[in-house]
Amino acid sequence: MRVRGGVALAGAALLLMTAVLTGCDEDPAPPRSSNGSSPQETQEPQEPQNPQASARPLDWKRCDAPEGGTAPGPAWRCATLDVPLDHARPDGKTIGIALIRKAATEKSERLGSMLFNFGGPGGSGVGILPRAAASYRELNTRYDLVGFDPRGVAASAGVRCRGDKEQETAYREIDMTPDTPAEEAAFIGDSRDFGAGCERLSPAVLPHVGTVNAARDMDAIRRALGDEKLSYFGISYGTELGGTYAHLFPEHVGRVVLDAVVDPTADSVGHARNQATGFQRALENYLKDRGQDPAAGTRRIARLLERIDRDPLPTSSGRELNESLAVTGIVAPLYSKSGWPTLTAALDEAEDRGTGDGLLRLADSYNGRDGKGHYDTQSHSQRAISCADAKARPTAAEARALLPEFRKLSPVFGPFLAWDTAGWCAGWPVEGEHDTPEASAPGAAPILVIGTTGDPATPYEGARRMADELGEGVGVMVTNKGEGHGSYGESECVTSLVDAYFLGGKVPADGRVCS
Repeated sequence: MRVRGGVALAGAALLLMTAVLTGCDEDPAPPRSSNGSSPQETQEPQEPQNPQASARPLDWKRCDAPEGGTAPGPAWRCATLDVPLDHARPDGKTIGIALIRKAATEKSERLGSMLFNFGGPGGSGVGILPRAAASYRELNTRYDLVGFDPRGVAASAGVRCRGDKEQETAYREIDMTPDTPAEEAAFIGDSRDFGAGCERLSPAVLPHVGTVNAARDMDAIRRALGDEKLSYFGISYGTELGGTYAHLFPEHVGRVVLDAVVDPTADSVGHARNQATGFQRALENYLKDRGQDPAAGTRRIARLLERIDRDPLPTSSGRELNESLAVTGIVAPLYSKSGWPTLTAALDEAEDRGTGDGLLRLADSYNGRDGKGHYDTQSHSQRAISCADAKARPTAAEARALLPEFRKLSPVFGPFLAWDTAGWCAGWPVEGEHDTPEASAPGAAPILVIGTTGDPATPYEGARRMADELGEGVGVMVTNKGEGHGSYGESECVTSLVDAYFLGGKVPADGRVCS
């Protein structure tokens, strides 16, 4: 599910690592980049000082501490790469792409650099990679681990669309599943206001934040790192970015792994339909794990949400838990099986005590809200990138027409996903680029495509479609029989296959199953 900069909504893959690494804790701010900008400071495009700026060696420096935080350890270095704001005008204005690197620990065995994208869209690789690096210790023996903030994200000219007070008001007042004409008008109106805010606060970068441009930036990063081929680990939305890169630059594909795969054949309504299926499947697996009948458990949760819609639950903070926040709180722990006990405690509290503290904590963590009421801007970037990519702009009437189908797919999540198709890009000031992304990559080296059967956010079926789209001899399908959004570090079988591929070039047989 995805998060709007005012209301949590559903539809696209969020960050894999947010739930895995931090659970319900507040995310620390990413370190400042070597140009001194923090992720919350919008970086204005610069006039070019040198048309060949991106060919200059990267100036790696110690990473400065974020405001109120601590810097990554001494092994980490940060840099900024200047790239064209508009790749069609390579001599025009530039923006800086923030990078972070941890050098390979076995220098004599070094294979090159490995670039990561953890998803979103809108996730800060500069912020996430240092916290995730322990999971990639084996790969770090022979690769420099490199993270980056894609254009429009955090320290790379991050998009900003509204302030904390506006976001708090929207989360409190906007109903994600409008039941009346007034609620529907407020829902669509908030979407339009959000887009207008993006255009007002981030006018220069907003037309240029799409995935194709980010893939072109990745090739500029590859060149700046001095690598002939790109080694890349893409997770969640990072798989869409990786597929786009392979399509544009098949000759530069090195060893690439795509884990928790976005379906490249689905348009915006298709993604919503996929996620209704995926999150309902995860919910039913969770209910089975609790020893409950999935159908009965689903009905009980749906009735709870109906009660909360009529009468929001109180919390100890003085804030209320409305239906929209409650759904977000249920979504968050479904990303990983390790979150299921937290979901149980939160649902039990809501049902037995009539209070919403647990679900509100989960929703706040998912929505990027800290204890002081400050929101990060990941959701701003996510929406800007998604709407720059997708042409479709479904209307409210079209969303209403989807409701019967989506309620059948998931009584809990279906209505929210159906309405999301109309609310996400309503009145967006930038035209979308495509109906579905291109991922065909004839001539590329083999790419590992890993799908997990119980993945809620990027359902398993999308991985097979990505492997097919990449093309015969390119997409190598690996099935992980398990739960959660992503498999590396969760499945010993998958982890060993990926390590053998990256470190030794061993390509598993297409169709390999890990159980």
